[in-house]
Amino acid sequence: MSEQKNKYPVNLTETAFPMRGDLAKREPKWVKEWQDKKIYQRIRKASKGRPKFILHDGPPYANGDIHIGHAVNKILKDMIVKCRNMAGFDAQYVPGWDCHGMPIEIQIEKQYGKNLPTAEVQAKSRAYAAEQIERQKKDFIRLGVLGEWDNPYKTMNFSNEADEIRALGTILEKGYVYRGLKPVNWCFDCGSALAEAEVEYQDKRDPAIDVGFPFLEHDKLAAAFGLPRLPVQKGYAVIWTTTPWTIPANQALNMHPEVEYALVQTERNGEALLLILARDLVDSCLQRFGLQGSVIATAQGAKLSEIRFRHPLAEMDKGYDRSSPVYLGDYVTTDSGTGIVHSSPAYGVEDFNSCKAHGMKDEDILNPVMGDGKYASWLPLFGGMTIWEASKPICARLDEAGALFKLAMLDHSYMHCWRHKTPVVYRATSQWFASMDRKPKDGGKSLRETALEGIDATAFFPSWGKARLHGMIANRPDWTLSRQRQWGVPMAFFVHKETGELHPRTPELLEEVARRVEQHGIEAWQALDPKDLLGAEAEMYLKNKDTLDVWFDSGTTHQTVLRGSHAEQSQFPADLYLEGSDQHRGWFHSSLLTSSMINGCPPYKALLTHGFVVDGEGKKMSKSKGNVVAPQKVSDTLGAEILRLWVASTDYSGELSISDEILKRVVEAYRRIRNTLRFLLANTSDFDPKKDLVPVPELFEIDRFAIARMAELQAEILAHYQVFEFHPVVARLQAYCSEDLGGFYLDILKDRLYTTGVESKARRSAQTAIWHITQTLLRLMAPILSFTAEEAWAVFAGPEGYAQSDETIFTQVYYALPEVGDAPALLARFAALREVRAVVTKQLEELRVAGGIGSSLQAELEIKASGDKFALLDSFGDDLKFIFITSQARVTRVDGEADEGVVVTPSAHQKCERCWHYRADVGSEPSHPCLCGRCVSNLFGRGEPRRYA
Repeated sequence: MSEQKNKYPVNLTETAFPMRGDLAKREPKWVKEWQDKKIYQRIRKASKGRPKFILHDGPPYANGDIHIGHAVNKILKDMIVKCRNMAGFDAQYVPGWDCHGMPIEIQIEKQYGKNLPTAEVQAKSRAYAAEQIERQKKDFIRLGVLGEWDNPYKTMNFSNEADEIRALGTILEKGYVYRGLKPVNWCFDCGSALAEAEVEYQDKRDPAIDVGFPFLEHDKLAAAFGLPRLPVQKGYAVIWTTTPWTIPANQALNMHPEVEYALVQTERNGEALLLILARDLVDSCLQRFGLQGSVIATAQGAKLSEIRFRHPLAEMDKGYDRSSPVYLGDYVTTDSGTGIVHSSPAYGVEDFNSCKAHGMKDEDILNPVMGDGKYASWLPLFGGMTIWEASKPICARLDEAGALFKLAMLDHSYMHCWRHKTPVVYRATSQWFASMDRKPKDGGKSLRETALEGIDATAFFPSWGKARLHGMIANRPDWTLSRQRQWGVPMAFFVHKETGELHPRTPELLEEVARRVEQHGIEAWQALDPKDLLGAEAEMYLKNKDTLDVWFDSGTTHQTVLRGSHAEQSQFPADLYLEGSDQHRGWFHSSLLTSSMINGCPPYKALLTHGFVVDGEGKKMSKSKGNVVAPQKVSDTLGAEILRLWVASTDYSGELSISDEILKRVVEAYRRIRNTLRFLLANTSDFDPKKDLVPVPELFEIDRFAIARMAELQAEILAHYQVFEFHPVVARLQAYCSEDLGGFYLDILKDRLYTTGVESKARRSAQTAIWHITQTLLRLMAPILSFTAEEAWAVFAGPEGYAQSDETIFTQVYYALPEVGDAPALLARFAALREVRAVVTKQLEELRVAGGIGSSLQAELEIKASGDKFALLDSFGDDLKFIFITSQARVTRVDGEADEGVVVTPSAHQKCERCWHYRADVGSEPSHPCLCGRCVSNLFGRGEPRRYA
């Protein structure tokens, strides 16, 4: 109790919970305390033996400081894990990091130059990744994220690297892996194949050219077009392309079997010639070429199959004196170009498939473009040039040969490397693939079929994720598993020098390598002398130099972590994977494929995706725009709690907007919640539930209503938590604090709390309800407002409760509120009462603003009501005044709604200096001249009679 100079004190109790959060300053101390006290381990102890709920962490990449997107991701995960723990699960959280791959290798190149020995690249990369992890970890912990930070998983841990080699062995044995020549996404700057997820699209300007392939088999052409012979001998099949650099490697032409092709007679530079074009595109093509002409015959594409044409550069150099046969393909379109496509099998997936289907062998495929983007020296005319600089000379030579019909510059969307922002090409290389459509050795379903079935069995939040992932799996090519890098898990194969076959003992050799890697890391493969494992056979075998795609690293963590390094903490399949919406083509995708191969099912039961963070105007964040919001800065100025509340209050299924203005509103919302908590804590600070708790049936009616309303709110909030929805929770908590509590229940309660006897049943009834409400509220907000709930819990639980909870709220489960027997009737009754109160309060406020009364307590109220409304108000008897916070309130019955109304009269009585009510009995007790009868009774007598409020 606070000391008051007044000899008639009111019950104003104090609390150690301060009005100001001062979060930015105080949070770091709490974070340190959580670590020193090993709070995460205490939660584990409390949750032991409960059913597990496992959210498996998608690993951020160990490079660079965390940004706001990382913060959103980790906070969402933390809120879900805490929710599930409080819902009675053993929800463990093992954070992880993705450690191998190109970006780290590039950092090492930048710092130490390019041509370091592999062993040195690996050692420096490992040290760099370790240092980055420590930096990121510190920032994640600062956000209030609880987890196994002292034992995270890292894809570069020796055991993970070894288990990844074993996973490769498993899918190889099952028959999913093959080696082949295939066009893959290739970045010249990376000098390596790229995964689908590493390709993005940007605009690029290229020469678009129409090129003629000269007639070679005139008689066959005449027959195909139903002519006895061709009227003119000179002629061309014309193709259109935006990649002039592929022309030197052309080996075929493609036409659609059902498209009608026209033989067009025209004249160029006074010379008659024939052109073959799709019938529907003749007019647009002639116009583009600036020629006049007429169709003299037509034929379906199927008739032109296998007819050969000459390479357009045949006249320029005998190295190009070869023919290009027509191969039919359904993928040829007539919406632009000429309806004929040129085919360079080394530089296009459809081209490659078409040429292979027509019997072309791998060794016959021309592949003059080297890994660095230059033509090989053996290529006539253009050897040694990069493909981009060769565009102009190629066009010039085609023009010289008379084969160039049109050249125009075209801006189009084109593949780029997401790291270097430079153009990517399809390039045929010999790589290791996981086949999407081959049957595995056991004759079961293909990888594509298994993965699509797995998607159907998975729950998606939001639901549109299902169609997105389904589309990506349904249409994706085989997965290129191999990369040409140094800092990655090796594809530890021994390949026969002459036949290219894998060693017959490959499965056991992989296990042998895995054991060595378990002891010494991937460096063990690098240092291994083949003789150690192969003996005399070593002469005939080469160590495969490829590393595994880094998406295979993170994509196999269900194996290397959930069932490997952290099997005790986890279970398979995980209950949830949660990442940004780009991971449908990234981690969700690679995890699904690897688990489908290894386990025949997805590694997750549910997938949750969140959007990206944008600024207040919906623009992407970029340093150049200056609109980047750094999580570290928000934590240091406003507190991580504000960041957490922002994440929770934003609908993460779309883009998340953040700006100083938005954060200001979040701070306001936080203050409202904090002030409500402070009131609850102050007014229960002298309440000992052991001796002061009033049984529910004996509580005042409004207190029973308050408990029933809290139970209703808790049920709504837990239903949202169940489906990982946070923004409706924040909206409901805010509305509850400001409207249900601040605007109604606590507003009415103040008089009873402050003016009735300290030990009176009236006051203890109010405190009992508040105590139950606070128990519930603190737990409901703990997953979101973790720092505040923990701070309040230390004050609220009392020394004994705090010790029992092991000094943290996070060992608790959601509070079981006592049953209120007539809850539905109470909720309906008070909902009707609140409607009337809203009308009355508005009138009182208007009168106050007009100067008619000072405070609402100066008013005396008469409410004229009819029917049910009269019955409702009348049932509160003399307690009605407390509900409207007036000194007097009565209700009179009228005949109908038309006669209803509210009459407000300023009180003519004196004001009691203790309770501030204006009453006729102020001073009626001579020994206490400034007190009203209520206060005299509450202070010195038996206490005033109250029943409802």
